[in-house]
Amino acid sequence: MDALFVQLEFELKRFQATANSIESVFIGGGTPSTVAPNLYKKIFEYITPYLQDGCEITSEANPNSATKEWLLGMYELGVNRISFGVQSFDTKKLKVLNRAHSSNDARRAIKDAWDVGIKNISLDLIYATYGDTQELLQRDLEQAFALPINHISAYALTIEEGTPFEKKPSMSKERLSSTQWFFNAIQSHGFEQYEISNFGKYRSKHNLGYWQYKDYIGLGSGAVGKFDKQRFYPSKDIERYIQKPCEYESEELTFEDSKMEKIFLGFRSCVGVDASLLTSQEQNKAELLVEKKKLTSQDGFYYNPDYLLADEITLFLSS
Repeated sequence: MDALFVQLEFELKRFQATANSIESVFIGGGTPSTVAPNLYKKIFEYITPYLQDGCEITSEANPNSATKEWLLGMYELGVNRISFGVQSFDTKKLKVLNRAHSSNDARRAIKDAWDVGIKNISLDLIYATYGDTQELLQRDLEQAFALPINHISAYALTIEEGTPFEKKPSMSKERLSSTQWFFNAIQSHGFEQYEISNFGKYRSKHNLGYWQYKDYIGLGSGAVGKFDKQRFYPSKDIERYIQKPCEYESEELTFEDSKMEKIFLGFRSCVGVDASLLTSQEQNKAELLVEKKKLTSQDGFYYNPDYLLADEITLFLSS
């Protein structure tokens, strides 16, 4: 936490931050709910002058470690949004996913967050897992919507290198028809899909900031920051980070790099793609997709009505 503070001071200067210039804060990656609120206090006090009125301040939390005392402590610091890593309310599925919490833990934590005063509450659900059925996912949604939430992030199980599932590729079972059904089921509860994995009656400012390609400070070991055409990568080695929190590797983004990212992010979200970003040939292709009702066009922007086609549309335009 001391190293984080040192890096925070450094980054605010590098990003030329001014009063009221920070739109959102997100505490995540790892398990913030295992860190006592008093250890965050110095950081919150330091950034307060930089925060805009109504700044969205989110913390991720695991249901089994987010006690009511922890939630109250974070709320008193200024956290006004919590994102719980629920994944499922099904006991067997939680065991398959190696989760340490129970469905009762999840329900208790979400109700506690509401009771202490946090009214923007999100939960993550995992789908496309071996053993998933429509009935199981339907039960997950019924239990989720019985709780005081206004946002859901739905992620297909992906198999990453170096994880316990690396030797079990059969764990991931995504089918397009099942994914479409699941997304429609979430939206039927009035939770609008505003990005391929995000649904809500509330749209996270922080999430939208990434998709709008805004600059962001990345604090902590393994975090990532972006300022204009540069990306910054602090050390992923925690001990090295603690010793040298302001040491980082950087990446210079070319025009083509940032253009491709803007197109990809725009088509997988409600942000859309600025037509002026495209060459005349790419605009011709985009207009063809408008004719085929695969894209819509409004006020100089192209929008994708089916986020599941984002990759294919991006490849079609850039090929």
